Amino acid sequence: MEDGVNSKEIATLGGGCYWCLEAVFELLEGVDSVQSGASGGHIENPSYEELCSGETGHAEVVQISFDSKVITYTDLLEIFFSIHDPTTLNRQGNDVGTQYRSAIFAHNADQKRLARELIETLTTEKIWDDPIVTEVVDFECFYSAEAYHQKYFRNNREQPYCQIVINPKVNKFRAKFSKKLKAHGSGD
Repeated sequence: MEDGVNSKEIATLGGGCYWCLEAVFELLEGVDSVQSGASGGHIENPSYEELCSGETGHAEVVQISFDSKVITYTDLLEIFFSIHDPTTLNRQGNDVGTQYRSAIFAHNADQKRLARELIETLTTEKIWDDPIVTEVVDFECFYSAEAYHQKYFRNNREQPYCQIVINPKVNKFRAKFSKKLKAHGSGD
């Protein structure tokens, strides 16, 4: 950010299935876009099948473009920690593998510092019984998922996974963070 003029930032977060994360983050006031994809691995532009194999080293992530004058990076992290379990290593619910790990890919030193500070605070507050295993690493690259993965919940609400897994997370999020929602309820 130069002299406070540019308030547009990027956050890259992995917390299990990217469909779940995307469905929540796209509802937030100040979020310009959310894109599902992969980060943190060693294969260029992995396909969904390669990502699901767990052999690429990538995590399923969302890349969030946001206006930090409207919503802060810390706000995004607080929401991130409330919508997934950061204490389970390489898994979220029934999804198991390194591709489902809890990860924060920091785009700069300030993001890395804020992430570590929040993890320390959450640990001190003993929010969870088990220790937080979320990795905080430097962002290197992001590979967008195939088009049919983008806005998945919005476009597939009647699909069983959306009804059983994503919808309850979205409803819980809406109740807890109602003041941070976009006025028009993007994603409806």
